[in-house]
This record gives sequence, structure tokens and C-alpha cells, in this order.
Amino acid sequence: MAYRLLSGLLITLIFSISSWAEEIPLNLSHPDQYTVLKGDTLWNIAGKFLNHPWQWPELWRHNNQIENPNLIYPGDTIYFSVVNGKPQLSLARNEQPQLPAGSPCILKEEDIKNGRTDFAVSENGKLLPCIREITGKQAIKLVPAEAIAKYLTSPKVVGKNELDTAPYVIGFAGEHLIAGTGDKIYVRSITRPKSLSYTIYRAGDTYVSPVSGEILGYEAKYIADSTLQQAGDPATLAVTKSGSEIVIGDRIMVNSEEDVALNYFPRPPAHNIKGNIISVLGGVSQIGQYNVVVIDKGTADGLLPGHELDIYKRGNIVSDAYSAVKTDAVRLPDEIAGTLMVFRPFERISYALIMKAGQAIHVLDKVQIP
Repeated sequence: MAYRLLSGLLITLIFSISSWAEEIPLNLSHPDQYTVLKGDTLWNIAGKFLNHPWQWPELWRHNNQIENPNLIYPGDTIYFSVVNGKPQLSLARNEQPQLPAGSPCILKEEDIKNGRTDFAVSENGKLLPCIREITGKQAIKLVPAEAIAKYLTSPKVVGKNELDTAPYVIGFAGEHLIAGTGDKIYVRSITRPKSLSYTIYRAGDTYVSPVSGEILGYEAKYIADSTLQQAGDPATLAVTKSGSEIVIGDRIMVNSEEDVALNYFPRPPAHNIKGNIISVLGGVSQIGQYNVVVIDKGTADGLLPGHELDIYKRGNIVSDAYSAVKTDAVRLPDEIAGTLMVFRPFERISYALIMKAGQAIHVLDKVQIP
């Protein structure tokens, strides 16, 4: 699960407090303690203590007296301290009140899973009432999963030939002009099917490098899911789920199971990467925290799920009225505007989640290694 950020990543710290200031910069306004609230993510909690939340494990002190210390729950308290010249973070668990000791029967969740059969009975052999104990707390997640869930499998990025050569919708059963869930569609041509499960796509944006003008990929927008009923030319498919109305010309691709990363461990890329935000998904015009953007770097550039990049707002070009050169202009320095995390890289572009936005973010803003 995504919230298992800390597991197996503890590091023995050997630097002095002055070295830490350079190696792991602390948030100058960090609190001495913070109590976790419902809706928090591990990322935003780490940001309260650190300039770079991905360095959290290096300050984490494992408390062996706490069951599952890698999981953090609402109500738990994180403490900041300096021990032997080294800053560290530790956890105090918010224990739930215990049920009365005199309760005749306490039925735990694991008892139900294990098929418990022994229960308390009265003197005359009647079954006594049982108190069912339910653990309602859920551990906080690393990132807000709901912000990226719909982008984990669709849309996707393909090459031009993948769309142009894919089978396409040629007609509908029942003389419909469009189709949706429950309808039958006719497709050219699926004569040698490789699967019974197909996804219907429509051509979307063309992603272009703002530097070279080169085409980096094509967006395939998700339209619907379908199952093959009869192969042929045309083939017959039944629509099982639709996100939009299906029209003539929509393309069909095998519904292949992609490897979707859910266990994100934010960290910087291993080598220098500089790129640009080239698009924003979700139909939004203003880019802010937890929006999903497209950047012009991908697996071919070494990007992997979890890689963190800083976002820089491009400096404006201003006229210099005092320069000896009549038409002189100066580009102002780029300013850091936020942080993003790659969660779904393709070959030459990637989908990334805006984790932090200190100011307005725009298409064509730069991204680079922290």
C-alpha cells in the first residue's frame, strides 16, 4: 500500500546537527509536535518538518514498542527532537479506550476471520451476549489516492501508428447513431482475436516538445470497455461499461493489464533531469495542488514512479527603459513554484501529481531535479 513509505528504509545517522542542516534541510517553522488529523497524508505531514518530504525516513526513529510503527493513524502524535546532536522524529500512538474488563464476551475482528466458536455461556447453558470490537481507524496514505485513481489506467499515451492501425467502430446494432453500456457495436476488423476484452479509445491531444517541436506521443482518451462476442470483419462486441458515448471511428485496443504502481516512495531521480509541463489533465485551467499534469520527460529519460521534481515558474521578460540599448529586454530569474511527483511514466512523457504549489503554476513552467 502507498502508505508503507517507511518500511525498511531507516538509516543510521552519523552527521552532526550542522551537517544535517546541509544534508537534510529542516522546515524552519517546523512544530515540536503534530497530531495527525483525518484527511492528512504522510506527504503533507512530512512537509511540516522538512523542506523535502521524501527525506522523512532518514529522521524517523523506529519505536519497537508500538505495533505497526510504519503505519500512522489519525490521533497519533509526531514529535520532533534532537538526540545526541541529531534531529529525529518519533511517534506516540493514540490508543483507543479499552472495553470494560468485566464484559462477559469480547469478539474481536480477528476472531471472526479465524472462525471463533468458543463463547461465554450462562450457568444454565445459554449463550451470553457478546460485544463486538471494531477497529475503525485507517492508516493515513502517502498521497491522496483519489487524485490520481482515474489516471492510473486511462487515458494513456500511444504512438501514432497504434491509433491509426487499430480496429475501429463501423456501425451499431439497432440503427443507433451512438452507443453506450448494453449496446452492440460492429468493428473492423478483428479476425484473429488476441483477447475477449477490449477498450474503446478516441484520439485526444498530441503532445509536442516545447523545445524541439518534436511529437512525443498521442493521448488515447478512454471511452468504454467491451467484450468480443463474434470475431470477423466486422466483429461484434458488447459494450460493458462506458464513460462517454461511442461514435463511428472510435478505436479499439486489447484491454491489457498494465503494471500500475501504487506503492510510491518519493525520491529525486538518480541523475539530472530538466523538462517542462506541457499539458494539464482533468479539464482545469488553473494548476494547483493535487492537479495532474503532463511533463515532457519519461522512462527514456530515466523517470520512474515516485520521482520528485521541483517546478520553476519561468521569469518574465521585461523592457529595460534605462539601458543604453533602445530595445533592451531582460528575462527575470525563474522562481520555484512547487513540487510534483511522477506517478505514471510513459516512454517520452509522464503523468505527475502536483504535491505542493507555492504560487500559480502554468503550462510551459520548467521542472527539474530538486
